Order: sequence, then C-alpha cells, then structure tokens
Amino acid sequence: MLRYLFRRLALTIPVLLGVATLVFALIHLIPGDPAQAMLGETAAEQDVQALRERLGLDRPLLEQYGRFLQGAVRGDLGVSLRTSEPVSQAILTRLPATLELAAAAMLVAIGVAIPLGIVAAVGRGTAVDRIATTLSLTGISIPNFWLGPLLAIVFAVELGWLPVSGRGTLAHLVLPAISLGAALAAILARMTRASLLEELREPYVQAARARGASRTRAVLRHAFRNSLIPVVTLIGLQFGAVLTGAVITETIFAWPGIGRLLIQSIGFRDYPLVQGCILFIAVTYVGMNLLTDLMYGVLDPRIRYE
Repeated sequence: MLRYLFRRLALTIPVLLGVATLVFALIHLIPGDPAQAMLGETAAEQDVQALRERLGLDRPLLEQYGRFLQGAVRGDLGVSLRTSEPVSQAILTRLPATLELAAAAMLVAIGVAIPLGIVAAVGRGTAVDRIATTLSLTGISIPNFWLGPLLAIVFAVELGWLPVSGRGTLAHLVLPAISLGAALAAILARMTRASLLEELREPYVQAARARGASRTRAVLRHAFRNSLIPVVTLIGLQFGAVLTGAVITETIFAWPGIGRLLIQSIGFRDYPLVQGCILFIAVTYVGMNLLTDLMYGVLDPRIRYE
C-alpha cells in the first residue's frame, strides 16, 4: 500500500506542474493590463509604468514563471496585486465557506441519490423505477447556472422562505447546496441503480437468500456493499467537479468562498490570486482521486495495490 501511495504521489508532480504552467500561460495571454485596471483608464502612463515595475510585471515572462514555481514549491503563492494580501492567506480565509458548501452539496446528493438508486434497482421496471429515472434525467439536464437563479426567484423572492444570498445561518446554505448538489444527485442515482442491478444478478445474492437472509439484508448487506466501488469512484471524481461548480453557485448566491474569490480575481486581472485559486482546486482534485483509490481497499479487501 505504501509503495502504491508513493508512486501515486510521484505521478501527481508532473500533473500539478502542467496545471501551473497552463494557468500561468493562459492568464498572461488574456488581453489587458492589471496595472491599468488597478489605477483606472484615466491614470497617467508614468504612474501605470511605475506600478508595473513595483509589481514585477515588467519582468520577462520566463522570469515571472520561474519566481512563481519557486514560490509554489515553498508554499508561497505570492501576494495579491489588488489587496497586497498573501494569496495563501486569502485562500485559507475563504476555504471554510467553500468546504461547507461542498460538504452540504455532497450530503444533498448522497442523501437523495443512494436511496433513489436502491429503490429504482430493486423495483426495476416498476412505476417507482420510471419515476426515479425521470427525476435523474431531469437533474442531469438542468445546469446549476439556471437552477440557482430559479430557486432564488421561487423560494427567496416570491415565497420569502429563504435568504437569497450571503452566508451565516443554515438557511443561507439550503439554496446553494441544492443548486450545486442536484446534478450530482442525478448522476449518482443512475450509477447506483446500474451498479446495484449488476450485483443483484450475481449468484451470491441468491445464495444469501437461500441461507435465510431477508431480501432487505441480501440487498443492503451483500449486493449494495459490492456495488459501492463505482459509486465511490464517481463521488471522489465529482468532488472536484463540485469545487469547480461552486465557482458559478458561489457567484449566484454571493457565497464568500474560493469560487467567488476566483471570479473577482479574474475581473481584476489579479494574476497571483487567480493562479493560486486554480492551483488549489487542481491539488484538491488530485488529492481526492488518490483518496478514492485508497478507499477501494477498504470496500473490497481483495484489491491489492502491490
């Protein structure tokens, strides 16, 4: 297991290096001048040039890239061009809000998808199965950038049941979590149904019934546990997608997380902050993939990584 872990950690190095390089290149290819954006269109040319020199933006791109990589290795992602706050500190300040929203969205998705997938698989071909399939297809078809405003209009503006934006109470979390978790719930429900259907056809399920196990026990204790590997894989992979989707959701509901920070940084052309946010999301995505692989051994002891 340790050998596999070290091998996977070594493979993440070129991935993160590629992400860092791509982000650096793209952000510097976007037209516009951060110094001009900070000072305004009416600023004098000498003031803009002085600010560029102070921020190091007049240096060659290769030199800026080298400094960025050296700092990233040490955990120093630079300083925000707009607020002069360390990038790592800005990300850590917004991290609790993003984790709170991501965890709530995952709870919504898992809490809806797993029971729905189990019921649909056990009742295959029945009205319950058709309703579950229709709901999952609907959830996949609705993008969160449309669902979010719709939920806000109905439940916040028209009915006044929930706050429309901000963070502070559990009520503020409801609409963003549903908006972010709906599509994931639909995907998980379909995966749970398909995986469980395959396991229900296996002889060991019938053997469990023959030994006197109830239908519920045979489904949940035997078939469902063996069907979890593809479901866990999808959950792990989609967690990165949840962080990416949080960029849109946090913007819609003014949620003070990393996604909203990223959008604001792009608007101000704050190079270090944009690079830091995207690099953090990439590291989280890679880390979740590794954790998902390690979970296989917990769910199925037959799996050996050596």
